[in-house]
Amino acid sequence: MISRKGKYAIRAVLYLAQRYGEGPIPIEEIASAEKISRKFLETILLELRYAGVLDSKRGKGGGYLLRETPSRLTVGRIIRVVEGPLSPVDCVSRSAYRPCADCLDESSCRIRLVMKEVRDAISRVLDRKTLAALVEEGRVPHSAEWYMIGI
Repeated sequence: MISRKGKYAIRAVLYLAQRYGEGPIPIEEIASAEKISRKFLETILLELRYAGVLDSKRGKGGGYLLRETPSRLTVGRIIRVVEGPLSPVDCVSRSAYRPCADCLDESSCRIRLVMKEVRDAISRVLDRKTLAALVEEGRVPHSAEWYMIGI
């Protein structure tokens, strides 16, 4: 399950993706627009900066900005930075593998096999979804009337 920190990280980078090319965005603006505590947001943005997702500029005219274009940044990358591996259990993690203490035979463990499928499905969705795609999806009307046009 994604935590509040993970959701806030996605909301913050999505806000920066919508403003991509405008230069650094002040943390106060992001916090206000996304209704996130400034202190909590600061922790999240620093973590993303240390991981190479964001750049920052200090002083007047300072703030945060994406290090790469929104079309190159995926939701999967953001979540892995703030939440860690996407695997539901450690024994199927690609980056933080640990065997289960109570597993008798990992190679035939049916729980492990289904959790590997879950990991792969989650990764497939999150690693294909870019910030640019999310920005574009936010521009498309979602009302029932919109879908009826052209029928």
